[in-house]
Amino acid sequence: MVKSSRRRGRKDRLKDTTQDENSLPVWPGVIGGRLKPLSADEVMLVQNTAFSLLETLGLNQAIPSMIDRVLSAGGSITDEGRLLFPPDLVRWAIDGAQRGFTLCGQQPERDLKIEGSRVHMSTGGAAPGVFDLDTHGYRDSTLQDLYDAARIVDQMDNIHHFSRPVVARDIEDNALMDINTAYACLAGTSKHVSISITEPQNVARIAELCYCIAGGEAAFRARPFLTVMVCHVVPPMRFAEEACEVLELAIKAGFPVQLISAGQAGATSPATIAGSLVQAVAETLAGLVFARLVDPEVKAIFAPKPLVADLRTGSMSGGGGEQAILMAGAAQMGRHWNLPTSSIAGITDAKRLDAQYGAEKSLAVTMAAHAGSNIVTQAAGMMSSLLGVSHAAYVSDNDLLGNILRTIRGIEATPENIAADVIADVCRGEGHYLGDMHTFRRMKSDYFYPEIGDRRAPRDWQEQGGQRIGDVARERAREILKSHFPRHIPDQLDRALRDSFDIRLTRTQIGRSE
Repeated sequence: MVKSSRRRGRKDRLKDTTQDENSLPVWPGVIGGRLKPLSADEVMLVQNTAFSLLETLGLNQAIPSMIDRVLSAGGSITDEGRLLFPPDLVRWAIDGAQRGFTLCGQQPERDLKIEGSRVHMSTGGAAPGVFDLDTHGYRDSTLQDLYDAARIVDQMDNIHHFSRPVVARDIEDNALMDINTAYACLAGTSKHVSISITEPQNVARIAELCYCIAGGEAAFRARPFLTVMVCHVVPPMRFAEEACEVLELAIKAGFPVQLISAGQAGATSPATIAGSLVQAVAETLAGLVFARLVDPEVKAIFAPKPLVADLRTGSMSGGGGEQAILMAGAAQMGRHWNLPTSSIAGITDAKRLDAQYGAEKSLAVTMAAHAGSNIVTQAAGMMSSLLGVSHAAYVSDNDLLGNILRTIRGIEATPENIAADVIADVCRGEGHYLGDMHTFRRMKSDYFYPEIGDRRAPRDWQEQGGQRIGDVARERAREILKSHFPRHIPDQLDRALRDSFDIRLTRTQIGRSE
């Protein structure tokens, strides 16, 4: 029997509409992990095959320090120079990996808790091009574009993490590009930042920059706000020697690291989805073993990111169902071992904000997120099969990601949420829920409202200009770029950084006086 609550008049129900004022419909770290595209038997087959590949085939091109560490830990090396990883060593790396750590922002309120199946949305990529806000055409990306992307993302509630999305192609020297990439990202947003470093000798300067911003090396090590992404392998089953040196130095400098394998199905990994997944998992686990041998307490993110090719042409095809299910499977393997996990999703093949863009991005991001990936990279802004970024898309994707996060949150069927007493009360009273206090309390906490998504009636939309979503997003992006110049790096510190490093963004470009 349903027990009715005390009836209330409309005035009583309207007295307090702020009870859940601070409740949000979505938030960083919504719990995912309910989607499991692999059966339990398939998970074990992937695991056992990956372990077998590491034990019997191994990887070649290991750097000397890796060989020494692995051999000392019970590994071996073949006459052909392939480094072999025994199952016990791989299990040691998995079982002792850091879990439940924080990816810090430069401001504590931007911290991200990486644990369990908590989901966070991120940018990402290394696109060489930008879809220009004004010309609506592609051009080479610049350092300014990188800083502008960070500024826009800094204002987007549902993009939680900033992974370097474009290459500063106006800077040719690798060392100069690396330091300016780090500065542009860190100056543009106080959210946690991830970058790659092109050469081992550049790690020390990036570390020095971070130490300066943090207020010292100890302060950065206590709250590291920048992750180094490392593609430590050149698939199939080969280490990337310089990248492994970067990985080792980055760990020693106190950086969290993201361990990435990015083979391409049918080219550098098997054409089958399962085969591509197994290879990527094995390659990523090899990186985890090395990372933990360098520092057992390293904050390492398991990031198998195999990609899909269109086998008719050989070109990358990131927008299809194959990529979406592959990323969901990779995320599930991370959840199987309860490892901090990152997946690549949202790398639509579309060239602009259109129906293809929305359909492909929604499919891939939704599946990776529902599978429980802790950091879904390329979820915002990226398009054209990783060749281009749209600043306007960050704005429209903020709405898309908010809606996806709401689906991850789920229905939450609890006695309170089922609201049987409210149903009884309304049915015995006014016969509708529009004026009930329960509706007012839950309209903010339970419902996500898009910022630029259009829900007007067709006549109203037409009378007010009939703008397409891309046009609205471009206008909002322009507004942000005109007005939002983050100040979390104090002025005096910014000047000090310029005295120590060759910073190519001028103070005028970051909205400060010279």
